[in-house]
Amino acid sequence: MAKVNEQLMQELASPAYDEARRRIYVALDVDSESRALALVDRLAPVVDGYKVGLELFHRAGMRLVESLLKLNLRVFLDVKLHDIPNTVAGALRAIAQYPVEMVNVHASGGLKMLAAAREAVDGSPHRPLLVGVTVLTSLTDADLESMGVGTTASAWVRRLAQMAQQTGLDGVVCSAHELDIVREVTTPAFERVVPGIRLAGDAAHDQARVMPPDEAIRRGATRLVLGRAVTEADDPVGSLARYLRSVREGLSHE
Repeated sequence: MAKVNEQLMQELASPAYDEARRRIYVALDVDSESRALALVDRLAPVVDGYKVGLELFHRAGMRLVESLLKLNLRVFLDVKLHDIPNTVAGALRAIAQYPVEMVNVHASGGLKMLAAAREAVDGSPHRPLLVGVTVLTSLTDADLESMGVGTTASAWVRRLAQMAQQTGLDGVVCSAHELDIVREVTTPAFERVVPGIRLAGDAAHDQARVMPPDEAIRRGATRLVLGRAVTEADDPVGSLARYLRSVREGLSHE
């Protein structure tokens, strides 16, 4: 197994995969700093982009983020800020003291919150990509109806993407199923960050709206988040290889 993994690592680290690697973040959705760093140690020869989500951030905080940055890794800080404009702006000013690559807020926080977020990042030492979360990939139309949103996921994503574009955000986080809608209402340079990526046969876990990497790329995804299908696999390197090959296939038809 070690020899096979070594061969895979050499393949995935080759220049042929440069663009595919640039398009992904591996989600460090684990419950401790030590587990996160062990995973990074295992994958870092190939992957330089990692997502730090809410559980890990609340356990390890900016200390872990600093550790990743010292390793010259790209960090997507997935904290989904959603509060009154002043509070969100303050949080972003604190985050933007560090050279993270991307951070997100909930687009449903409204125009004033999004505008305050944009202003806070623009006035900070570092300017991470600022993206707005639209509709979580765990939610369905029925979920939105039960919440009283009064519209479908597609229609709600459309409105939130328009608000993100209007307030100058760099992009949105959305399901691959809403990529066509986002592309309709935003500029070509707008980032479209897609979680809920699963190859056929892999468990969807709690994701309701999923899609394979190659199809998501062909539909216009600019960045993909790879989660438990890779990190909880019996062979994370082997699983990562399957996903990166699929990303590369999608890029060949982009």
